[in-house]
Amino acid sequence: MFKNLSVAALGVSGRQSEIIELALSNGFKGIDLDLREIAALAASQGLPHARRLLDSSKLKYGSAPLPVRWTNDADYAADLQALPAMAELAATLGCTRLVTILEPASDEQPFHQNFETHRRRLSEIAAVLAKHGVSLAVGFDADPAQRAGKHYEFIYSLDNLLMLLSLVSSKNVGVAADLWALHVTGAGWEGLKKLKRDQLLTVELSDAKDNSPESGRLLPGEAGNIDAAAALAYLAEIGYEGPVTPHRDPKNYPAQSREAIGRDAAQKLDAVWKAAGLSPAGKLQAMAGK
Repeated sequence: MFKNLSVAALGVSGRQSEIIELALSNGFKGIDLDLREIAALAASQGLPHARRLLDSSKLKYGSAPLPVRWTNDADYAADLQALPAMAELAATLGCTRLVTILEPASDEQPFHQNFETHRRRLSEIAAVLAKHGVSLAVGFDADPAQRAGKHYEFIYSLDNLLMLLSLVSSKNVGVAADLWALHVTGAGWEGLKKLKRDQLLTVELSDAKDNSPESGRLLPGEAGNIDAAAALAYLAEIGYEGPVTPHRDPKNYPAQSREAIGRDAAQKLDAVWKAAGLSPAGKLQAMAGK
């Protein structure tokens, strides 16, 4: 596994060159991509120009957000039609994981109808991605605020997510694991043990202010309510090889520069990495030495 930078997960932004520099200067081995941004740049200036900085950086690609909107049928149909080209772009760049996070509630569809809509659409999306060797990582949103005021609750726990994914026939569909979401829904990091290694596509690391469902999201290791080091050690034991991405809620932090935020996230990730006994390549030191 490798240390991965997602500026969206840290609440910052920047030009491609700035994000690459932030990753390289802080020891990250991978970054998340914005496929829509790269596609627009490639359309205006050509793909070689759009990817030249990415290629020269030698960084791995953690994942990219799935460029498909779920909220209405017209958006979904348009995005599904455009998806083959986006999947081909991801494959060309070497980004083999696209991520989508399910909305945990709906005003339009009760649970059973929403479940069937998602089962069908996930199957359609996965079939497109499979043709290009790209996998789909699906996660859930455990923030209670995202369900407040909605008519119908939907999936916001690992068990319900796994039930949905079990009915998607494509083999290129797995889980986008979020330790904070597992924590606030009561599963704890041990919820990872419900997943087979090939089901686990991406991992986000955070800590929590406390044990309440409304707990704020902190950087890993800050409060000690989520044992990120134990989770990392377990991931190394099972041979997980994907991205590990620090994720925080900007509301829990005073105003900081992008550089300070990147440095802080890297330092917190380094600390739990070392506490887990991992080598720079994400292997358990005892195992790496054998």
